[in-house]
Parts: sequence; structure tokens; C-alpha cells
Amino acid sequence: MSDAADIAATMGIDVFDIGPMRELYRPIARGDWELRVTEMAPCRGYWSPLQMTYGLVLLTRGEDTWMSLSPTEVESQVLGVEAAHRHVAIMGLGMGWVAAETAMRDEVSQVTIVERDPDVIALHKELDLFARLPGGVGEKVRIVEGDAFQWTPDTPVDLLMPDIWLPLVGGHRVADVALMQANVQAPLIYFWGQELEIARHAAGAGRTLDDEGVAETVAEFDLPILIPETADYPGKIRAAAAQWMRDNWFAPEHAAILEGAPTV
Repeated sequence: MSDAADIAATMGIDVFDIGPMRELYRPIARGDWELRVTEMAPCRGYWSPLQMTYGLVLLTRGEDTWMSLSPTEVESQVLGVEAAHRHVAIMGLGMGWVAAETAMRDEVSQVTIVERDPDVIALHKELDLFARLPGGVGEKVRIVEGDAFQWTPDTPVDLLMPDIWLPLVGGHRVADVALMQANVQAPLIYFWGQELEIARHAAGAGRTLDDEGVAETVAEFDLPILIPETADYPGKIRAAAAQWMRDNWFAPEHAAILEGAPTV
């Protein structure tokens, strides 16, 4: 950790440390999937600036990184985790970090993870992450092998958290979530990358990313999307979009929506 701090100080950036959760991971490979651990690496946050990440753990498949214990992953999921209560359904197992953090909440009684790839499930069987969570909270977690677009719960779901995509933004994400919701019928949804989807749709409609613009954009999704009761959610959306979308996903006439976007 001292080396990471020294390098970060030289670069003029902060250190990001995921904490004790990092110790629950170790290198494992199953099929094309591999858990890898690196000592440190500089990583951008979702809405925060570059940080030196200590003990970076990654889940890779070939040349692609599907998940990591990095500032981007934590910030892009934390608002959903903070809203988790009662029965939570998570589409996509990945590294299991979201499910683990969700299970550790007192407000959560059950976590169902739907994962279609048997190699990912086999990797987790060997890792045994959930059984090693403190206080036996891993008993709340159930892994179901199945297709996120076809799975139907056997008990009501209170929060649906889809996370099945490789890129942080793009594709037909809102339509994908709608297909899952048709079977799940959850009263609340938080999907990975939703801030960037809100920004993209708001920009296309010529809206300002303020409370009113966010609410109008989410209403057009026709889904019970979580709008977190957190300080300046529109500001977080603008900051995330400025980090990840300015050069790639906005037409020139839409980029003005990001002018003055803060880093929060």
C-alpha cells in the first residue's frame, strides 16, 4: 500500500483501496474466464477522477475485462446497492461484488443471481466468495443458472439490478431491461450504466440534465427506474457522461449538455 501511495503522490492523484473485500479474491481460471490480481494500476472513476487502485482484481475473458474492483465499478453500482432491500435480483454474476455488498445490508433478506454461463458459476464455486462473507450473510445468496431474458422469479422481487453488458454504455440497454422486467415485475430497477443512458436520451431529446430533465427522461423509459435521493444526482450523471461519453457517444450538437460538468 505504501508503494501505491508513493506513486499516487508523485502523480498527484488519490489512492483507491477496495478494502477487506479484496482479500476474498485470488487467481482462478475456468474455461475462458480468469480472475486476475494486480498490485496496483491507475484507474478512472465513473464520475471521479483518476486514482491509483491498490490490489486491483479483474475478471477477464480473452482480451476483455468484464469487471474489476475499481473506482469505475464501485461508483457505477453503489447507488443501486444503497437502495437494496428485501429480495434483490441481480442479472449477471460477474465477480460477485455487487451481490456480496448487497447481501451485507441488513435491509436485504434474499439475493438471487441469474447467470447463464456455467464456467462463471464453476469459478465461483471454487472461489466460495459468499460463504466467506462476515456474519453468515452469504446464506442470503442464491445462484440460478439461467437466461436473464427468460428468468421468472418464484417469489416477488423488490429491486431488479441488471448487469449483463460488456461496454459501460451502448447497445439497446433500455429495451433489454424492459424485456427482463416483463418477467420480473419489480417495483424498482437500477441497471448498470443507467446514468449514461439517461444522459444519452436526455441529450437526444434536447433536455437539460437537471432534476426536471432527468425525471422526464426516466419517465420516457416507462420503467420503475431508481432516481436516488442523493445529493445532486443530475450532477453525477453529467460527471459520468463527461468522463465516458464526451468523445464517443454525443453528436457535436449534443455535447453542450456536458459543458461545465463537475467531477463529484
